[in-house]
Amino acid sequence: MDADQNKFSREEIETRKKAIFDSMGKRGQRQIMKKGYDKWDPFEEPKDPIDIRKDKTKRTSQMLIREFLSAVDDDDVSNSYSQGALEMCLGIVNDEEKIRGMFDFAQWYAELLKKEGHDGL
Repeated sequence: MDADQNKFSREEIETRKKAIFDSMGKRGQRQIMKKGYDKWDPFEEPKDPIDIRKDKTKRTSQMLIREFLSAVDDDDVSNSYSQGALEMCLGIVNDEEKIRGMFDFAQWYAELLKKEGHDGL
């Protein structure tokens, strides 16, 4: 909630919130209703896009993919390989559930190969 909102009572804030909601288009209202009107805070500060695009190591997806591709053997890097790595990188940075599943499976499979004495893919 914004610091300016401390000046208003709960009723005034709710009235302002409803006025904002009512002035929105039907599509915007549906999006808010999907997430839950009670959870929606039209007064919160927008997130800094730079923060959104950094992972736990404070690297951007561009930094991560550059670091990764420079660490792998150039003979193994095709356009398709690079695209797959970039897709995984973006998915991990954005915490996409599909990519988390792929990442978890890849880790599990690598461990299985190691446990059974295989050299990898």
